[in-house]
Amino acid sequence: MRFQRPVLSFRWQDQFNLSLDPETANAYHDETLPADSAKVAHFCSMCGPHFCSMKITEDVREYAAKKALDEEKALELGMIEKSKEFTEKGAQIYSKIK
Repeated sequence: MRFQRPVLSFRWQDQFNLSLDPETANAYHDETLPADSAKVAHFCSMCGPHFCSMKITEDVREYAAKKALDEEKALELGMIEKSKEFTEKGAQIYSKIK
């Protein structure tokens, strides 16, 4: 089975409007991501751009599509590649910020 490629979209305004208190939801979002561009960002302030589950899911789907793999094979191959990359970079869980 191949991945379906939905369009990654956070649709922040729709999410605010679906909350119990849209004004407060919007205000909380703006406290941590006040720029107008954050209203169309593909991540939130909770996980940020590098740990966003929606973004990671989209990346996995793109990876599978590029390699013409099904879900299981894409995950297996991706884990092998990431494990090798981790080892080659010194197998350190924490690294210094450049």
